[in-house]
Amino acid sequence: TNSDTETIVHLYEEEGVNGIAKLRGMFAFAVWDARKGALLLARDRFGKKPLYYADLPQGIYFGSELKCLRAAGVPLELDREALRLYFRMAYIPDPWSPFRAIRKLPAATWRIHHRDGRVEQGRYWKLPEPAEQAEPGLTEEGVCGRIREIFDESVRLRMIADVPLGAFLSGGIDSTSVAASMARQTREPVKTFSIGFEEAEFSELAPARMVANRYGTEHREILVRPDSVDLIPKLVRHFDEPFGDSSAIPTYLVSRFAAEHVKVALTGDGGDELFGGYESFLRAQRMKVLDRVPQAARSALRWISRRLPYAAYGKNFLWMIGSPTGLERYFEQNYTPRFVLEQLLSPDLLMPVDTVFLERVLGDYLPAETADVVTKAMYFETTANLTGDMMVKVDRMSMAKSLEVSCPLLDHELAELAARIPHAWKIGTGHGRRGKEIFVRAMGDRLPAELLALPKKGFSVPLAGWFRGPLREMLRDHLMSRSFLGRGVAAPGFVERLLQEHLSGRRDNYYLLWRLLMFELWFVQWEQRRPAPVHESKAVT
Repeated sequence: TNSDTETIVHLYEEEGVNGIAKLRGMFAFAVWDARKGALLLARDRFGKKPLYYADLPQGIYFGSELKCLRAAGVPLELDREALRLYFRMAYIPDPWSPFRAIRKLPAATWRIHHRDGRVEQGRYWKLPEPAEQAEPGLTEEGVCGRIREIFDESVRLRMIADVPLGAFLSGGIDSTSVAASMARQTREPVKTFSIGFEEAEFSELAPARMVANRYGTEHREILVRPDSVDLIPKLVRHFDEPFGDSSAIPTYLVSRFAAEHVKVALTGDGGDELFGGYESFLRAQRMKVLDRVPQAARSALRWISRRLPYAAYGKNFLWMIGSPTGLERYFEQNYTPRFVLEQLLSPDLLMPVDTVFLERVLGDYLPAETADVVTKAMYFETTANLTGDMMVKVDRMSMAKSLEVSCPLLDHELAELAARIPHAWKIGTGHGRRGKEIFVRAMGDRLPAELLALPKKGFSVPLAGWFRGPLREMLRDHLMSRSFLGRGVAAPGFVERLLQEHLSGRRDNYYLLWRLLMFELWFVQWEQRRPAPVHESKAVT
């Protein structure tokens, strides 16, 4: 046939499960081997494509959406342990799902179900541990050359399409690099799409326009206003599970906008994770100095923090710097702090946050115990967070509009090279460092100087202001409703306090309020389809 999918069948015929490692790009597939009586499930290296399964006594159920398994009648008893992870991280990491009977096949993993009931599972690829020091013979100049070479090849491979093709352009380093590489490899103007807001500090239209002008792209823009958030219930239906990343809103809107003109879009996702672009990595590096502080002194800081009133300024900072290990400090600083969850959630939804628990539960997403905190942070963000948050957001929001989105930076050959690059070449060593320094150097004059002078912006929405303005009543109606407060999930008094603090402008609590709102909207949708008692799971203890 003329189907590219047919190559997977022939690859399996010739090499079986060993052939999966020869695939490059994104996929999730099932192959039924009638001769062997075996079903093979497989998922790509970064989990760009979803794959859920339920292994029940009556057989194996699988699908790319939870809706499929719900339609098949798979039991939908809630998994409290998964919900604990959601409130801590704003998403449910693999292999958990919100339901006890359903799991996600981890990224870079295959699973075989035999007719006789035997089950095999294995991993065909593992991201190398990020290097702390340069290996012998590795030079910055040589690395820059290889980055350009592999990156351009990755972009070229993902431009092979028989349908209209474009790119998301934020004006940031990663999306600019993708658009620049595309422009260098095609004679036709690249179709680019950008999204902006009336609030200037969140809008990316000006830098995106600058890049579009430089590379002569066929550029289109869309301005988002608060009334666009009427889409929220629709987004919840597409995710199928609690999902607390508010950048899903602009991702959906830019996908909908692009889908009017193209069928495939390239994005810059993955650059921050692979090349050390997050501010959290810089903070983790700076905070390593706290490891020299005696443990007794750090414990004293935690003791003081716990006894300060919740509203006291500095309470969160004292709690964080009092962490006994660098890993705990990283999670307390970049994910919801334990003392906040203690105030917010019912006791049975709290989870431990100590290093032993983190390494046991999230062990597949952490390197060796002896690795330093920056190595652990980079590895975690490039595995658990990238797969469970970023890729879920991009896949669900783009596929909601039948748009195929591809991420050239998340090519496994480029990822393997990035892992060999020492931290100092990525996040730098001086006071003016901004992260991704080796990638910026590799892209060279492809990046306009004016762009590099701009402060880094995340792909986010002005949710704090919207919650104080147009979305004020919507938020209050849901979070102060009798149904939500009666679920036994959150403490009513503390939820009201979060609302009052935020609405008064005293403190920005939008990220917690959004997380609660997304949970409530998801719960209502789940409840309408399958009311069921909540049961404890043995998956996490």
